[in-house]
Amino acid sequence: MEKFFEAELQERFVQYASIDTTSAEESSSAPSTSRQFDLLNLLVEQLHQIGAREVELKEYGAVLATIPATAETETPTIAFLAHVDTTESFNGSGVKPVVHRNYDGTAIRFPDNPELVLSPEDHPYLAGKLGEDIITASGDTLLGADDKAGVAIIMTMAKHLLEHPEIPHGRIRIGFTTDEEIGRGVPEKLPGDLDAEFAYTLDGAELGEVVDETFSAHKGEVLIKGVSIHPGEAKDKLVNALHLAAKIINTLPHVTLTPETTSGRQGFIHLYQLNGTAAEAELHFILRDFDESLLEDMENSCGKFALLFRRPNRAPGSPAQSSPSTAI
Repeated sequence: MEKFFEAELQERFVQYASIDTTSAEESSSAPSTSRQFDLLNLLVEQLHQIGAREVELKEYGAVLATIPATAETETPTIAFLAHVDTTESFNGSGVKPVVHRNYDGTAIRFPDNPELVLSPEDHPYLAGKLGEDIITASGDTLLGADDKAGVAIIMTMAKHLLEHPEIPHGRIRIGFTTDEEIGRGVPEKLPGDLDAEFAYTLDGAELGEVVDETFSAHKGEVLIKGVSIHPGEAKDKLVNALHLAAKIINTLPHVTLTPETTSGRQGFIHLYQLNGTAAEAELHFILRDFDESLLEDMENSCGKFALLFRRPNRAPGSPAQSSPSTAI
């Protein structure tokens, strides 16, 4: 059955991955970038083409559609969801998917970045994909499989079910959403508009795996304001915001509470962005945990950092006061 859908899945995924849908955390619009509409509008068009019902693009940037029920008995409405945006952490413009057919187990190289190598030694997951087709980017962009693979799967499924009404199923709702990568969360109107009793998100996990629990996630930000002085006159005056940022990073419990040291239901604090100069710096954290009280503790820790490294007001030329560091 997998081979039956392989060609269409591949064609759809390559098409969707080639469209730049990078979201933008600092944007206040919904969706955060207009380029996400390039894929959303295409999906609306394709859903009409395959015969989906109730196709609409909502004002908050979600595409919704219906596959009518074919079962004779009453069944609950099931929804399938995927997000169209890709992370702004990597270049998402000009994506050129490369299909490596019949993978032979050797290292994969990239045409636009010859120094980049994807090998089964560094990524054991590849060793189990002998003989399969593998799709990568060309080397200088992300690929966007998160979550355009999910979009391609849902569209392929929808087309097949609409072409084969003899397959019994209940009413199915489809939802393509935006801005997942920047943690915007679920728009207030979406659950009601989706109108489904159960929903499955196709995003990550192993083939055949169903995840029935997820973490809560918040964002933490620490703004550090230093005292900017010309380095030639900096003695007892300069307060370097980047040095303070480094102190904060060094206080993180790297052995127990960062993503590279946790698994399962363990929470973590993930520093994912550092911006700044000697005058001012920003630290951006992702805070995740299954336990709401522990997540609140993480938030309080980020708040303590912000207070701890806020520079006191003092008269020009007075000695800089050292700030103690603390651990989360």
